Amino acid sequence: MKKLLSAALVSASVLGATVPGFAGEGEGVVAAIEPATGTIMLEDGTAWTVGADVDVSALAVGDSIKVTYEDGTTVLTSVEKM
Repeated sequence: MKKLLSAALVSASVLGATVPGFAGEGEGVVAAIEPATGTIMLEDGTAWTVGADVDVSALAVGDSIKVTYEDGTTVLTSVEKM
């Protein structure tokens, strides 16, 4: 029984380490960029927190963008102009 339980725990650990977290996607038009707080506001009122690895230096107010974010959060993992 101990061997079976150990094998199940190892399998769960490996699967948990290799299955990525879920991500969401969205689109919108940039209404404001706040570099001091690391946020982007879209025209629909949605506010996003820019992730540490996301470069938004090329974005400007009025740009149409597509965002990818950590599911269940407002943290952006990527931003691209459309």
